[in-house]
Amino acid sequence: MAGVSSDGMTRYAALLRGINLPRYKRVSMAELRTLVEGLGHVDVKTVVQSGNVVFSTGRRGVHALAKELEHAIDSKLGLDVRVLVRSQSDLRKVIEANPMPEAAADPARFHVVFLSASPKAPGLDPAAVAPDEFRFGAGVVYAWYRSGIQESKLAGLLTDKRLGVVATSRNWNTVNKLASA
Repeated sequence: MAGVSSDGMTRYAALLRGINLPRYKRVSMAELRTLVEGLGHVDVKTVVQSGNVVFSTGRRGVHALAKELEHAIDSKLGLDVRVLVRSQSDLRKVIEANPMPEAAADPARFHVVFLSASPKAPGLDPAAVAPDEFRFGAGVVYAWYRSGIQESKLAGLLTDKRLGVVATSRNWNTVNKLASA
């Protein structure tokens, strides 16, 4: 199986949605590492302060791992947080499949929006969000916020409510760090 080491362990990245925003759902990275280690996962590392934890485990199934983490965060930290999990192999595929290679030169404004499932009916009009650009990929939306995310019409459309699925965004720098952590 791709991404499985000789000891039967797979490396995963858990993407926590909506934590460590100013005064909202604060979680220390040390506390998050301890929580994940307490679930039996090993080689646990956090990547940037925005809720990314990378770990190895012999367990399989990104959905089961996500539910396990959501439950642990709720029961131990008292926070209702959605979690998406991707294997590092899957993250590398997201990087390799980038349909906008020119956007990678602007890594702070180029984001990958990770999705829990295929969006219901996004109905996004490229002309309506210009100069921003987007492309759908396998389980993701590639989004280039050319004037920054704060000024973007597109950013407000790539939300859970609009897409009908859990969505969480990471900039290109973070995606690359997660794929190699």
